Amino acid sequence: MSDFFKKIAVRRVLKITGILLIVLVLGVGSYVGYLYVKADAALQRIASGGETLPTFENSHNDEDSTPIPDPEIKPMIFLLAGVDSRDGSDGTVNTDVLMLVSYNPDTHSASLLSLPRDLKIYSDSTGSRKANYYYAHNYIKDKSGAIPNTKQFFSELLDLPIDYMVVVDFDALKETVDVLGGLQINVHMDMKYKDSADGTNIDLQKGLQTLDGQQTLNFVRYRKSNQGTQESSDFARNQRQQQVIKQILDKLSSFNGISQWGSILDIIGNNVTSDIPGPVLRRWILNFPSLKPNQIQSLEVESDWKSPFVYVKQDDLMDALKTLRQEVGLSTDSKPKFEYIGTLK
Repeated sequence: MSDFFKKIAVRRVLKITGILLIVLVLGVGSYVGYLYVKADAALQRIASGGETLPTFENSHNDEDSTPIPDPEIKPMIFLLAGVDSRDGSDGTVNTDVLMLVSYNPDTHSASLLSLPRDLKIYSDSTGSRKANYYYAHNYIKDKSGAIPNTKQFFSELLDLPIDYMVVVDFDALKETVDVLGGLQINVHMDMKYKDSADGTNIDLQKGLQTLDGQQTLNFVRYRKSNQGTQESSDFARNQRQQQVIKQILDKLSSFNGISQWGSILDIIGNNVTSDIPGPVLRRWILNFPSLKPNQIQSLEVESDWKSPFVYVKQDDLMDALKTLRQEVGLSTDSKPKFEYIGTLK
């Protein structure tokens, strides 16, 4: 082949390579832009106060176009509440799941403490109620104040500085698990329960298996049986909830999870409410793999059912609260209001 034709061939290869690189860059750029748009839409729906947040493209000052600094992610404590708004639930917003989560981005670690939904808690205004009552009570009184008032109530009760509260509808769990292709769960016992009033039909067999979204929801919610299977304690139920959360976090940080972020963001926007500031949420959403905790500790508190309430061992609860404080670098000197909590010596 002459030098002339060799030069033409080289130019053609370089041209094709250049076109492929441009297409690749445009494709990646389009996908990143797609995530930004999805994240913006989700953030607008998550904001509990209904505030309008600036979009990614417009997150700057009108005067000098100076970008808003990326917020520093600091150690923090969350109150996580799971509510059920299924057809047949009569629109109740009782928190079926109530969990305290401490997170330290510096150590990439987190600790989870599940509060029994039936834990006895007393307040001067309402008397003795179950722990799952208080968010619903605040929601009915003032929807816009439900999150800040509930967060303040539990912060003062436990002498624990809760930074943010996140309220998740159970549909979010179900839809997220389906998008992630199910969860590999070792169901530790047969679980059967039916309730025609709200459409509940739990029918899980013991053993290792892949659960879809509805089955996973049944797995974490199972408490009692009317079909001859063993009932579940609140302690075992809390363990299952934490097991599912850990596996979802692991899947979201995997390649397959990241490829599904578009759908995940839709689910989050439709089913999650929080008081977390928009800029902080943006950073979490777009940097999840690098922010995800690599170590997650489940805190155990011994409990006992004495109808109609659950009582927890005071020393166990105190130790768990100290661990949550240590996780975020706080002093362990605290004075929870144990006289308002159903505790066992």
